[in-house]
Amino acid sequence: MYIRLVLFDKMGQNDLWRVIMTNYKTAIYPVTGMSCAMCAAAVEEVARQQPGVVEANVNFAAATLDIQYDPARFSVQMLQKAVEEAGYGLIVDEENPAEAQEREMRREYRSMLRRTVVAWVCILPLAAIGMHWVHPPYANGIMASLALVILLYSGRSFYINAWKQARHGRANMDTLVTLSTAIAFLFSLFTALWPEFWVDRGLEAHVYFEASGMIIAFVLLGKLLETRAKRSTSAAIRGLMGLQPKTARVLRDGIETEVPLAALQPRDLVNIRPGEKIPVDGVVEAGNSYVDESMITGEPVPVARQAGDQVLAGTINQKGQLTVRITQVGSTTFLVQIVRMVQQAQGSKAPVQRIADRIAGIFVPVILSISALTFLLWLIVGGSTYFFYALQSAISVLVIACPCALGLATPTALMVGIGKAARNHILIKDATALETMCRINCVALDKTGTLTEGQPKVSGHWFAPGMNFQRKQLLAEAESRSEHPLAEALALWLQEKCHRENSASLSSQETQSLDSFQSITGQGIRFSSNVDHYWAGNRQMAEEQAIVLPAEAKRLLSIWQSEGRSIVYFGMESELLAVFALSDSIKSTSPEAVMRLQQAGIEVVMLTGDNVESASAIARSLGIQRFYAGVLPSDKEQYIIRLQDEGKTVAMVGDGINDSQALARADVSIAMGKGTDIAMDVAMVTLITNDLLLLPRAFMLSNQTVRLIRENLFWAFIYNIIGIPIAAGVLYPFMGLLMNPMIASAAMAFSSVSVVLNSLRLQWKKSN
Repeated sequence: MYIRLVLFDKMGQNDLWRVIMTNYKTAIYPVTGMSCAMCAAAVEEVARQQPGVVEANVNFAAATLDIQYDPARFSVQMLQKAVEEAGYGLIVDEENPAEAQEREMRREYRSMLRRTVVAWVCILPLAAIGMHWVHPPYANGIMASLALVILLYSGRSFYINAWKQARHGRANMDTLVTLSTAIAFLFSLFTALWPEFWVDRGLEAHVYFEASGMIIAFVLLGKLLETRAKRSTSAAIRGLMGLQPKTARVLRDGIETEVPLAALQPRDLVNIRPGEKIPVDGVVEAGNSYVDESMITGEPVPVARQAGDQVLAGTINQKGQLTVRITQVGSTTFLVQIVRMVQQAQGSKAPVQRIADRIAGIFVPVILSISALTFLLWLIVGGSTYFFYALQSAISVLVIACPCALGLATPTALMVGIGKAARNHILIKDATALETMCRINCVALDKTGTLTEGQPKVSGHWFAPGMNFQRKQLLAEAESRSEHPLAEALALWLQEKCHRENSASLSSQETQSLDSFQSITGQGIRFSSNVDHYWAGNRQMAEEQAIVLPAEAKRLLSIWQSEGRSIVYFGMESELLAVFALSDSIKSTSPEAVMRLQQAGIEVVMLTGDNVESASAIARSLGIQRFYAGVLPSDKEQYIIRLQDEGKTVAMVGDGINDSQALARADVSIAMGKGTDIAMDVAMVTLITNDLLLLPRAFMLSNQTVRLIRENLFWAFIYNIIGIPIAAGVLYPFMGLLMNPMIASAAMAFSSVSVVLNSLRLQWKKSN
């Protein structure tokens, strides 16, 4: 179920966030049979035409189709049939489609390897005869036979796919390869059978059998290397999937049985022995142990787990045996949700990719036109004597202009970048966020839970003479109902204090209950008991009650406020009964994280609902020049708007429900992983751990990935801009240089491989 936050236009009537519940769902299906960016575009077009499909995106590098659909109208069987009719395959019926895709990729790779080996075994004697030993007996017959083996066995997939595309009025890379090799072979066959046709016209009877075979051999070799390299770009997903074991020891009727994960159900009991990976999310039913959760949380120190504690799939049980009652299994586990989020992010498209997609959509028809024009221009300029030059140049244009490099430029970089982020405990939900992050020049940070630990403790108090046991107990009960982070800390402290006082008393003290309770956002709480009306909250609420501060309370408040502690006032109507000071320690990583952001030229702003004194002390200790204190949730959003109106591209970092409006308004929203679900739902990026040093690392990774995308696109465009004219023969009048189709095929293969290899460089770059 998706929650969509819809923002009214800034010039609209209310400019408020509305939550609209829709029943759209998402799914990721592996696609087989794609050979270039044109194939990806074709699958996208077919998917979008299916009933119930709201959005469809194909990741050519990952070979996956990511769709958003209305389950009331959508049929996966109809989608699969439509994709297959278009000439491709869709894996939908497997329990684990990712594993099925992996098996299919291995099968295709082995088949491609065999066809490549056969092509090169045949091409060596074919090239030797065609280039160096051109007049042996039956030379043309031998070359024709070897070339035919290459075309019909090694290159059969190109012809089959091109025919499927032609039936639907489409063209792709297979079309270019098919046309170039078929033209070269058929022309050579005609020349070998009827050489006098050319000789009678004063032309030499050239054959291009070796060119047709060499094109297939080079293209296959390039795709083989490209496939191996692309598998490395999805290594992050395979690594995450590999964290979860395939089986579990389930305990039923006192008997332990090892079963596949698919056979497990919520509420089942599973036994995990020392050293084993935990297969499911669950709650420890029995046993004590230490669990290594570093692969999920990034924390290197194992954590103690005992009865009642939660454990997560993929983590490692270190010491003792645990019996765990399953709460989540299969696709609902935290680990699988992370995998799905990374897959969806890798399948999403950055804005820069849309340019490449539009170009790829018209690329093949344009190249076919250029090839035909090249052929005609050669004949116009040189007449029939230039026929062979015209044919060779037209074939070279078809071969060299493969759109693969263009189609791989963006998705391979995104896959590596988002996968590397996942390994570093940074979950990026979509490619747009990754691209936008490199333009961020202002970061707005929530204080509590983001810059600080988010676990305040009572560090000082003052009681008036009227603050008796019953009132302490009433305040503890009232604060326990509040959702404010300070309220929980104060309630726990008061409960412990009441427990000690009650234990010290000879008889149990009389207790009272609340008659009413009201939470006032941004101020505090009001409640009543019997006929008495109480309040507890910040300075604003205290001033509204017109209280009078005793001298001792004033003295303590002055000290506490200078130290930046949070203050909670408690009273009955205009009578002040108590003042509490609460402190929330700064995270150990916050100072360095803020410093790194500032060194990167990013302005750091702090937003907090806390008082000015506390905010000032925190900001001063962290070197933050600009902060806003005492802000309500709606105020945070307004401050984000103010920063954007100043021309800044703003990222908001928060962890609570009160941050959700600001998160949704920001250009990039980032949630701390231990925050609330709604904050993580709204956020584009989630830092799985509470380590704030992940924040500058995320920005650095964004810069590196976007730079890599631009490099890839630059080289892909430059390759075609330079390669196509050279293949067409523009250098021939000046340098006598004419590109051989074999060289064109080698250059085309190299371009695709180089783009993927360039993307893989990101895996070894430092991001901190």
